[in-house]
Amino acid sequence: METGRRRWQRTHGCGELRLGHVGQDVVLNGWVHRRRDHGGLIFIDLRDRSGIVQVVFNPQVDAAAYEAADGLRNEYVVSIRGRVRRRVPGAENPQLPTGEIEVDGMAVAVLSRAKPLPFSLDGRAEVDEAVRLRYRPLDLRRPAMQRIAILRHRVAMAVRTFLDREGFLEIETPILTRSTPEGARDYLVPSRVHPGKFFALPQSPQLFKQLLMVAGMERYFQIARCFRDEDLRADRQPEFTQIDAEMSFVDVDDVLDVMERLIVHVFREAAGIELPTPFPRLSYDEAIDRYGSDKPDLRFGMELADVSSAVAGSGFQVFDRALSAGGRVKALTVPGGAAMSRREIDQLVELAIQWGAKGLAWIAVHEDGVRSPIAKFFEPQAMDGLLRAAGAGKGDLVLLAADRRETAAEILGRFRLRLGRELFRPDPMQFACAWIVDWPLLQRNAETGRLEPANHPFTAPVDEDIPLLSTDPERVRAKAYDLVVNGYELGGGSIRIHRRDLQETVFRTIGLSGEEAADKFGFLLEAFEYGAPPHGGIAFGLDRLVMLLAGTDNIRDVIAFPKTQNASCLLTGAPSAVSEEQLRELHIRVR
Repeated sequence: METGRRRWQRTHGCGELRLGHVGQDVVLNGWVHRRRDHGGLIFIDLRDRSGIVQVVFNPQVDAAAYEAADGLRNEYVVSIRGRVRRRVPGAENPQLPTGEIEVDGMAVAVLSRAKPLPFSLDGRAEVDEAVRLRYRPLDLRRPAMQRIAILRHRVAMAVRTFLDREGFLEIETPILTRSTPEGARDYLVPSRVHPGKFFALPQSPQLFKQLLMVAGMERYFQIARCFRDEDLRADRQPEFTQIDAEMSFVDVDDVLDVMERLIVHVFREAAGIELPTPFPRLSYDEAIDRYGSDKPDLRFGMELADVSSAVAGSGFQVFDRALSAGGRVKALTVPGGAAMSRREIDQLVELAIQWGAKGLAWIAVHEDGVRSPIAKFFEPQAMDGLLRAAGAGKGDLVLLAADRRETAAEILGRFRLRLGRELFRPDPMQFACAWIVDWPLLQRNAETGRLEPANHPFTAPVDEDIPLLSTDPERVRAKAYDLVVNGYELGGGSIRIHRRDLQETVFRTIGLSGEEAADKFGFLLEAFEYGAPPHGGIAFGLDRLVMLLAGTDNIRDVIAFPKTQNASCLLTGAPSAVSEEQLRELHIRVR
């Protein structure tokens, strides 16, 4: 067998060869994807990033090459010299782009050997995710993972191409910054040269991009790394990437116009998908009332209904108490749900209670009447009116929640998402986009009773609502917007406050004293005094965008080296202990 001492210059990628290359001598480099010995012939599937090609070693063609190929094993890294020929009729492989040709192997050089792998790379067997993450470089060799990496690259390139054409400048912002309250815990970095003081990793470039607008850059973007020390989910990581953009001299419609065209361009250029435009716009209140979510999946219907009027005065105390307290009774009709067993319905009730509901009423509509624990509270005519209000017919199941408007809607919204996706099984490669606008500026924390920003404290209020900041702050609407796709928040942003007096008013409204504001945001407030233009922007989750385009529901699939759900890296063992000497240099003692 020839060794790595002899090298040839690669002429083609494995996946590039086609009928037009028949008769050409080629040099291919890659990994042995699979080796098959067919009694007198050895077949090697050779793989590189461009794809797979079949190489045939025949002792009648080259005895030395055949003998060398006999020693090859899966995942050996090799260089092969050979000649392209057409496959024998009937032996073509329509599953491969290279399936009409094969390569006669004439020489082999082993560049690197591989010991047996901890799991197969052919994608046929399910592999535990912990094992995949522990051996991530091997996992990333799999063609499916390489396709995702290529897709992510195409998305980033499409973003840069579009925004450059629209006059945006790509500008980097600091990774080491100061800790500021932005809604999640900061990752802190101790300073060696400033004992007892810390940098923070940025949760977003929010303050810096606003300062860039003050600096007169007018249109900025960045594919930015962000860090948040928060509990993780399948679509959330402690370090993530966002497409961050900011524009000067704009209002809401200007931002949405450019960013909608950006998303359409990215879907088209990176994945060949045409999105229908314009994207529908729903107010925050409308999204909550109709879908029970501020990020509704619009690929199917099953809208919520307000049945408060239909149940008023029924005598059912749960409904009456909620209505007398200013709450609402909301209904979700599940098509065909009457076929569910009592046990299945009881499980839904238990789930609602786990989600924070006081309970869950239900009505199963059968051919011969209704089945429901609350049927005794309704005369037949009143029950008919309730079913009409809920939009229910024979064979359907109606779920009813009575509580504060937002709480009742949220509980049923969760059921809508879970049951709707089970019923309608929407195609993951069908995309329903919508803008959610007119968000509340402030929301009251249910535990502390304090007003908090619904997004962040730099969001501008709707102009006509500014007087309400001092009289009825919970009614103030924000110039904020989210783009939702298939039930995911793909991005969010707002028009920003650009006047010091208004920014200080918002700070006071959320309980931030003048001293605290000056300490944490003095640099921003001072910048506003030197001529700040009206400005606004948005941040899209790049990881989440690629996750949607790749048709997966796990964000770890689209990040090269992700963390687990407990924010650890199984590949490197991070986070890890450090030496006492390092801690002493940082003036830190671990207790």
